[in-house]
Amino acid sequence: MNREEIKKILPHREPMLLVDEVMLNEDGTATGYYTVRGDEFFLQGHFPGNPIVPGVIQCEMMAQSACIMFADNMREKGAIPVYTGLDKVRFRNMIKPGDTIKIDTKLVREYHPMYVLHGELSVDGKKCMSGDFSFAIVSDEEKASG
Repeated sequence: MNREEIKKILPHREPMLLVDEVMLNEDGTATGYYTVRGDEFFLQGHFPGNPIVPGVIQCEMMAQSACIMFADNMREKGAIPVYTGLDKVRFRNMIKPGDTIKIDTKLVREYHPMYVLHGELSVDGKKCMSGDFSFAIVSDEEKASG
């Protein structure tokens, strides 16, 4: 699934669409990819002369890469994914311009509209980040009542 196909599922748009491609694996897990170009907004001040992808952006990439697992739920008119938590997040190696990030996510538990997943980001086979995250898929109707 390329960026245009991802946009049919996720409400995110540039500059906050942070995954270039995503695929659903046979075992139900998802794998996403993002190549850091170097001109992204989040690198402009992080850090001058030594740009590093911020941890919070890595967390967002992790969540967006899981979109294909929830395509049917996300295609509901007005449904949006809302982060509800992060747990056990660890950063191991820096991600820099020119790196292609591989993002692996798997569902740990679900209780609609809440989902708990585990994700890992790696570059060239080296783990850069891992953690558990949770989110809810909220529809227009649920947003109005909240």
